[in-house]
Amino acid sequence: MTTSTPTSRRSLGDRTMAIKAVPFFTQLSDRELDVIRSVSVEKTFPKSAVVLTEGEMGDSLYMIQSGKVKVFIGDEDGREIILKILSAGDFFGEMSMMDKQPRSASVTTLEASTFQILAHSAFEKCVEQAPRIANMVMRVLATRVREADRKIGTLALMDVYGRVASTLLELAVYSNGKLMVGEKLSQQDLANMVGASREMVNRILKDLSDRGFITVESKSITIINRELPPSL
Repeated sequence: MTTSTPTSRRSLGDRTMAIKAVPFFTQLSDRELDVIRSVSVEKTFPKSAVVLTEGEMGDSLYMIQSGKVKVFIGDEDGREIILKILSAGDFFGEMSMMDKQPRSASVTTLEASTFQILAHSAFEKCVEQAPRIANMVMRVLATRVREADRKIGTLALMDVYGRVASTLLELAVYSNGKLMVGEKLSQQDLANMVGASREMVNRILKDLSDRGFITVESKSITIINRELPPSL
């Protein structure tokens, strides 16, 4: 008779927590979570590894169990725009899991990362055994589309100064009583997120600092005043 070791129980627990953290599956029952876990595959990538490439065919959802990744789009000259930075509890690749179309963005790891991967065929098996999963997925996808429309509309009306301010606030989290940008970003990283040059971002950060809205130490940015100005 085979018995579970403490290590295997921890592994199963980590996998279940990674799956349950994804908004698609947060409200599922233990039985439904077991269905997903039984068909998902765990995979670990080292730091700076390419997980997905924009334009390649794909059919899988990636749920981040641990680690951190960068989602971005690039051009033929090697320039990139960072769409988002994701960590444990986040997910990506959901569109290709649904329609099996080419990837809309590339993903690389910023640190060693472990994923639970759910392929399209595995997802179909989940829906057959637990139909409620399909409704959960549609609701979350609708929410993501609405958020994307709102963000695109807002950023389209802003100049670079406003895009930098908006991005800093979007990334801000409270830590030890201070409102700080949750990711330690270089000025080039921030420039890639707002579609501007590093020199322009440097000037904007300096202006925000000189005016007392933020403080910058190395790659750590603390927001002193949430009412960041939308322009000079």
